[in-house]
Amino acid sequence: MLIKPLKKLNAWLHLWLGLASGIVVVILGITGCILVFEQEIKSLSSPWLFAEKPAGGAILAPSKIFQSVKKQLPGKEIHSVWYHGENKSAIVSTNSDSTVYVNPYTAEVIAMVHHEDFFEFIDEGHRRLWLPDKIGKQVIGWSTFTFFVLLITGLVLWWPKKWNKAGKDQSFKIKWKARFKRVNYDLHNVLGFYALLLTLVMAITGLIMSFSWFNKSVYWLTGGEGNPRKQTTEVFNATPNTMLRNVDRVWLKVKNTIALYNKDQIIVSFPDEADEAIYACTDMVNGYWRDLYFNPSTLQLTQSAGKRLSELAFADQVRKLNYSLHVGAFAGLPSKIVFFFASLICASLPITGFYIWWGKKKKPKKNKNIPVPLKA
Repeated sequence: MLIKPLKKLNAWLHLWLGLASGIVVVILGITGCILVFEQEIKSLSSPWLFAEKPAGGAILAPSKIFQSVKKQLPGKEIHSVWYHGENKSAIVSTNSDSTVYVNPYTAEVIAMVHHEDFFEFIDEGHRRLWLPDKIGKQVIGWSTFTFFVLLITGLVLWWPKKWNKAGKDQSFKIKWKARFKRVNYDLHNVLGFYALLLTLVMAITGLIMSFSWFNKSVYWLTGGEGNPRKQTTEVFNATPNTMLRNVDRVWLKVKNTIALYNKDQIIVSFPDEADEAIYACTDMVNGYWRDLYFNPSTLQLTQSAGKRLSELAFADQVRKLNYSLHVGAFAGLPSKIVFFFASLICASLPITGFYIWWGKKKKPKKNKNIPVPLKA
């Protein structure tokens, strides 16, 4: 007796939640498609990302790049240098509106590119819908939650009434030779099912980034105890005027003894104060990275330093890989391609769904030209 009312409620939720969040989901899907291949597109359109290695040349230490950029850009505060590997330019972070690209073999500034480029614009749309930060993030977060509910209600609506040949054909195949109305329905129903697993991953990982309560819930469900570990503030004693030398030593230590993957791709910071920890980032592969913090006095890892992925508990591994799973980078280019099409399907679902609703809403009008029989 309760099954029929529940089905009606499920269909009602799917319809009205879909209409309420449709535009946001379309924007998230399209911007997601673009951002999946951000690095690949930039590598084709940005010549300043590359720096040819000279014969017998070697990548310069952070102190050399710091001193050279300081001379070329007087008055700028230099915060960090990001090495991207051989034949790639390094990125120097400064208190500027532009990203500074430097030849790591000569320390010459290659280019200064404004932060507000096309991909920054797309990223702002994906993260906060081009709205003020606080409002936009809430809109994106709750729209993502709504989309998560839509995926569940959509699965209920998709479920075949009978698992015979006709039922399975309707649920698993697109009838391309049918009328447009039927093809549109199949694009919504069938493609939505095939992309369900990946779209659930996108929605859940997006919710983890949007809401702390959801993040904590997933952490607990995956076996984590208490709240996820937060970085602690530590203060150290260090000798003044040794910062650059210590940064060089940290860079070499990370590169030669700590890094496991992409050992020539490292970020290292230049602390503002002598008693601040020296930050480094390594093992940057497929959307994952490891954050490290070094005591400036002993150059030993601090308590805040991140562990290797294999050393983390399962709940912490899930949390650490959240970004990689969200953008589809976990398996490199193949997973990016798959996530591109899944994101494209996400963008199409509100459009095909709206057309299904609009088609049901429009009823054929009666022909007023039919003559009415006269009374005898």
